Amino acid sequence: MIDAPQIVQAPARPAAVIHLTIPRSEIQAVMGPAFGEVRAALAAQSVVPAGPWFSHHLRRPSDTFDFEVGVPVAAPVAAVGRVRPGQLPAATVARTVYRGDYGGLGAAWGELLAWAAANGHAAAIDLWESYAAGPESSPDPAAWRTELNLPLASE
Repeated sequence: MIDAPQIVQAPARPAAVIHLTIPRSEIQAVMGPAFGEVRAALAAQSVVPAGPWFSHHLRRPSDTFDFEVGVPVAAPVAAVGRVRPGQLPAATVARTVYRGDYGGLGAAWGELLAWAAANGHAAAIDLWESYAAGPESSPDPAAWRTELNLPLASE
């Protein structure tokens, strides 16, 4: 289900983000419009994305998601509406790629967490996923790729 995980150093990356705290059940209704808001704010400021869209969960998802949706940027972005300057943090992460429909992400995260524990790595409280290829690139979910990043607490 996931590619072989690797331990890598993720650099800090400036981003444009919207912070959301929502019930798990609202994720599908909320993420698309939030990405649209960020996209509109960047276009209005002539700022282009410098990487794939992401969701950065500030704590492990439960029945509530406390997270930021956004995109890395190469130029500063000004706050407008709900869009704020933010960043993906620098961290040592266990990283893998999940290929498939977004409905399988929960199981993919479970696999990555189990791999980290089995290999003696303590996970931090946050995590993020970057959407390298999704519905905008192919109607076939088998072609979708989501990069999973699990920050490690003690490395």
